[in-house]
Amino acid sequence: MTTLVGISLTGRRVVMVGGGSVAARRLPRFLDEGADIVVVAPELSDGVRELVERHALSWMPRPVRAADITDAWLVHTATGDPRVDARVAAWCERRRTLCVNASDGAHSTTRLAAETRSGDVVVGVVSDTGVDPRRAARLRDAVASLLRDGRLPLRRRRTGGAGRVDLVGGGPGPADLLTVRGRRLLAEADVVVADRLGPTDVLSELEPDVEVIDVGKRPGHHPVPQDEINDLLVDLARQGKRVVRLKGGDPFVYGRGGEEVAACLAAGIPVDVTPGLTSVVSVPQAAGIPVTHRGTSVGVHVANGQGELSPSTLAALADDSVTTVVLMGVAALPRLVAAARSAGAPEDRPVAIIERGHTPEQRTTRSTLGRIVADAAAAGVRNPAVIVIGDVARAGLLLPAHALAGDASR
Repeated sequence: MTTLVGISLTGRRVVMVGGGSVAARRLPRFLDEGADIVVVAPELSDGVRELVERHALSWMPRPVRAADITDAWLVHTATGDPRVDARVAAWCERRRTLCVNASDGAHSTTRLAAETRSGDVVVGVVSDTGVDPRRAARLRDAVASLLRDGRLPLRRRRTGGAGRVDLVGGGPGPADLLTVRGRRLLAEADVVVADRLGPTDVLSELEPDVEVIDVGKRPGHHPVPQDEINDLLVDLARQGKRVVRLKGGDPFVYGRGGEEVAACLAAGIPVDVTPGLTSVVSVPQAAGIPVTHRGTSVGVHVANGQGELSPSTLAALADDSVTTVVLMGVAALPRLVAAARSAGAPEDRPVAIIERGHTPEQRTTRSTLGRIVADAAAAGVRNPAVIVIGDVARAGLLLPAHALAGDASR
């Protein structure tokens, strides 16, 4: 019978006997644990030598001796010689020291599980009888896939622990464009504080008792002011809850994520940020528009359509080698166009407005600076939308205009 036990090796002595390929594969695992590692081997393979030098590990360049395992918490022997490995395992047996014998795993006192991690959860797979590493690895990979997809119950059930806040960038909307880490954090969450945009479909996959708080903003309508959102995140975390602040796009691109992180840090709340696909890049991409393209655009300028147009924005609009991407700019389109023309941008500069990017309702209106205000009004363009100004918005840049789905070139 085999009992699976979790052992912390942080700061504890681990002796690796052998310097070949097995040692090269196993050493990173002990390094990740923060173990105090000693390598005993007459010679080192290139892989082991690199690890020894990079991490300043102790190396005894000679055959192993019984005294080498003194004070060790764990010994891993992988010399390639079954007789030497058996002798090391016998020394460990007499000293009641845990030992992994790579030559004879079935008779080791300890076996390393095929392991996968998801946040603070570690899942290990071993065989109860015999050794079958390929089966263990395949099963481990299957479990890891479920963990990545957020399809296993990762939420804590023991209350009273410390709370924390994770800002998660949800990307442009489709759940399969949410990052793996974002899916895992949602599976661990006790509370999700969500915006109007982003992968809101994933909220239906949460466990029934996960609280979802809608603080979504709409143009001209902010039902929950930002200061109240900041206070809400801090208060929930102080209750010991794991809080996910789910946002569309990326939290640090016009998402006020910096303000929320600052509020948490000021209150002493652990906080982290998981990036997301920003609509600056992903929404134009959905319409076949690269924000940079060799020979067409060498840079990108990002502007908030709800703010004042800065000198740098005006300079970007006038520069035919720069793509200007405007978020939240539909209402400001006439002002934006007037400013661009005053800055010297030509009337025939291509413009594209992509509405509801990466959704079945996606629509692209293509025009020029001289006509876009009238064309957008005629098309009934509405938020959420991303405005792209520059030669990359030209309809035939990558594909013929008729090949672009949802495209309304004018």
